[in-house]
Amino acid sequence: MTQPKPTPQDPKLTVAEARQHLLTTLTPVAGWECVAIRDALGRVLSRPVIAPFDVPAHDNSAMDGFAVRFEDLAADGETGLKVVGTAYAGRAFSGIVGAGQAVRVMTGAVVPQGSDTIVVQEVARVEGDRVIVPAGRKRGQNLRRAGEDLARGKPALAAGKRVGAADLGLLASLGVAEVTVFRRLRVAFMSTGDEIASIGNPLGPGQVYDSNRYTLHAALTALGVDLVDMGVIRDRPELIEEAFRTAAASADVVITSGGVSVGEADFVRDLMARLGEVRFWKLDIKPGRPMAFGRVGDAWLFGLPGNPVAVMVSYAQFVVDSLLRLMGVDPLPARPTFEVPCDDPIRKNPGRREFPRGELYQAGDGWRVRLAGNQGSGVLRSMAEANCFIVLDESRGSVAAGDTVEVQLFDGLF
Repeated sequence: MTQPKPTPQDPKLTVAEARQHLLTTLTPVAGWECVAIRDALGRVLSRPVIAPFDVPAHDNSAMDGFAVRFEDLAADGETGLKVVGTAYAGRAFSGIVGAGQAVRVMTGAVVPQGSDTIVVQEVARVEGDRVIVPAGRKRGQNLRRAGEDLARGKPALAAGKRVGAADLGLLASLGVAEVTVFRRLRVAFMSTGDEIASIGNPLGPGQVYDSNRYTLHAALTALGVDLVDMGVIRDRPELIEEAFRTAAASADVVITSGGVSVGEADFVRDLMARLGEVRFWKLDIKPGRPMAFGRVGDAWLFGLPGNPVAVMVSYAQFVVDSLLRLMGVDPLPARPTFEVPCDDPIRKNPGRREFPRGELYQAGDGWRVRLAGNQGSGVLRSMAEANCFIVLDESRGSVAAGDTVEVQLFDGLF
């Protein structure tokens, strides 16, 4: 079913509503390229990778031991078998295992012809050229069958898979030298505001250094997108408009920080509406209530708040998965969380979702969380000291010390 498009006059969206709108609105960028697998880390497959052969290619031993014929083993008591050779990984036994015979095998060795069961060396007893096998074995035990991991002609990796280290190893094991991936997403980002000073320049009265642009640069670099750094744009409508037009002409996505509220110098939302469209701009969230999403020209635009913590909360809850969707990944409807006891009381009124910053730590056999410093939306140190968000949903009231809360790890977000 087509989702209704929010308008600037709509009430504030919940976190779930905003995420649903983003993930159903956005589609992967057009365009692809072929890259060597060493250059594929972090890229997103635009086509599935098909296994060119069975993995493993042959029935092989999962353990060091002895290859035997199950029909030779006594149901009760021990069985003595003559050892007639050895099979090594990469060097198969050339004969056939006959009645009353066994072949010593190493892990990964091709299962000798005629045998159908591997007896691990820990339970066997060698006496001269014979091996003594105790009762209780099972037919086919400790065998890895050909095609058990991957069958020839079946997908080894699906389209939309973001390639990780294990995926590179899998590709190499299949002899795949190149893969087809979506082209890199191109993201332009900027800070807005007369109070923002660039590093290297002296601070004027009431000015602060531009931390948001460096935070976004780091997060976007970790995501693996191509970056266009637009710098600091002063609070002049004509300057912001020029920056928007330039960014939209060269990027798939534009990210701003600052200027999305309703103050006299907050121009981002109005310019979005004039140059493109505003899909939504108010959220039931703390910190980060004013966050605009829409288009400028042909580019998607995320107008983030100006406070440093609010920028990181907005990025983590909405932007990173939106960018992954544009890159070709199909993110989960919600970021995973788990419950732990909280050391500190937290004041909260029901009605919106809040994201205090927390420090998850191990306590005995379990885990606990505590608040990470001052929780003001302008106090970036709370993010630097934290390793997770404490997630307090819309219906939750205040938290007492010792209450159970949900936590969301920073891993994979920044």
